[in-house]
Amino acid sequence: MERIEQYLEQKASFMDSCCAIEQGNKVLFGIPMDSTTSFRPGTRLAPYRVREVSEGIEEFSVYQNKGLSEISFCDAGDLISPFGNVEESLRRAEFVSSYFLQEKKQLFVVGGEHLVSLPVIKAYHSFFPDLAVIQLDAHADLRGDYLGEKMSHATVMRQVAELLKPRSVFQLGIRSGTREEMEYAAENTSLYLDKAASVADEVKQKVKDRPVYITLDIDVLDPAFAPGTGTPEAGGITSRELFTVLWQFKELNVVGFDLVEISPPYDQGDVTAILGAKIIREALLAY
Repeated sequence: MERIEQYLEQKASFMDSCCAIEQGNKVLFGIPMDSTTSFRPGTRLAPYRVREVSEGIEEFSVYQNKGLSEISFCDAGDLISPFGNVEESLRRAEFVSSYFLQEKKQLFVVGGEHLVSLPVIKAYHSFFPDLAVIQLDAHADLRGDYLGEKMSHATVMRQVAELLKPRSVFQLGIRSGTREEMEYAAENTSLYLDKAASVADEVKQKVKDRPVYITLDIDVLDPAFAPGTGTPEAGGITSRELFTVLWQFKELNVVGFDLVEISPPYDQGDVTAILGAKIIREALLAY
């Protein structure tokens, strides 16, 4: 009989997390996988590094006038992913996510490449059939396949869009994609090309009270603010604008959140990892 303990390991903890899963209604866990990364690998190192540098920021958010000590959340560790086995890694991620959801936990996931969002969203969809997904990203990730592979960080949102109801994927910050991806988006998703904070209110009006999962690819930010990523794309938003967007979505029924594509080997002075830790803090407090 499978148990989640056999698929999780604890190497470091996010600041101010409680030690027992039973004690927290919010669960943070990492999925350190970068098996399909196509340009610069290294995202599997992000969950550990984000936890390490979290000690360098305050647990209190001056923006939200609240601290992590005031909420109940647990750091469950990292998924043990078998190197090179994408199918088994995704299966384990969905299994662990489903377990936590059965226990009525709200998930905050740190990747890993963007493909790790798919099994988590699949688990959420089984509990919330009317799920909507908000994607903050530089890339559309809507390819039918990438180099012949249907399971890829470049195809993940195509997989998600086909899983959910039509136009249930709201894509913000996108500034890179193929002609075919743009044509697919026009028919199947809600794409806001190169826009983020300016369209947040419109997205909220469309989503209304539906359960929402937010997936945040760090490359939605301009590389000046987040250089440590595998596929940097110039022309992105600022870190300040990103936080503004996240705070605007506080009014939504956010049921889950992930942060993906931080790549520590390409970071400079840990600025991207530290930003990632701050994003996790703000998300834990906001949602």
